Amino acid sequence: MEKTSTNCIRLTRIQKLIVERMLKSKQTKPCFYLQAQADVTELMHMRPKLRKSFGVKITTNAFYIRALALAAQKFPLMVARFDGDNIKIADAVNVGFAVNAPHGLVVPVIKDANQKTIVEIAALEKILTEKARDRKLTPADIENETIALSNLGAYDIYSFIGIIPPPASCILSVGNVIDMVRPKDGQPTVCKTLIMTLAVDHRIINGAYAADFLSLIAEQLQNPQQLVC
Repeated sequence: MEKTSTNCIRLTRIQKLIVERMLKSKQTKPCFYLQAQADVTELMHMRPKLRKSFGVKITTNAFYIRALALAAQKFPLMVARFDGDNIKIADAVNVGFAVNAPHGLVVPVIKDANQKTIVEIAALEKILTEKARDRKLTPADIENETIALSNLGAYDIYSFIGIIPPPASCILSVGNVIDMVRPKDGQPTVCKTLIMTLAVDHRIINGAYAADFLSLIAEQLQNPQQLVC
């Protein structure tokens, strides 16, 4: 942001673009929202072991991206868009993930994420995040998003509702992994828990379809070995 006076801040070009895109989304997409929880205790314990095995730091974000992409592969309407009198399903599952860069929010895109391994996704996430923060993203790095992820876990936010970006029809918002008491084998057990909120364009996707999609994401995160193979 550029400060023009004591009470006025001039928006950057990227910030102006975000304003336009988010306003358009809220005005044109009739959304509904679903929330679910996932026990990610096993996932959190697995991450350090994977780093030793593969020599790559695999963030929780990489798991979320892969789970989102694999679920979208089975529920193709989640990567569809409204096109006049038609619903057009995207040719690829391209996951855009929000990055808070010094010059504003940017959304790099991992192309064909459903066809990439967890290691490939982790490597690409690291490269794209660094490029975003160094202002080195190219147009190709931010194009053709078909589904979106927003993660505010690093800011100690438990849950929130994201705004669907104009190219997509849904966005998965996740917060910090927190300790919660959940029933397990009939006993109260402290589990690492993730709260997920899905915002969905109701013109394209109905509640039952979106609920099944979100349930599959939770099931994959609760059984993270599915995401590593």
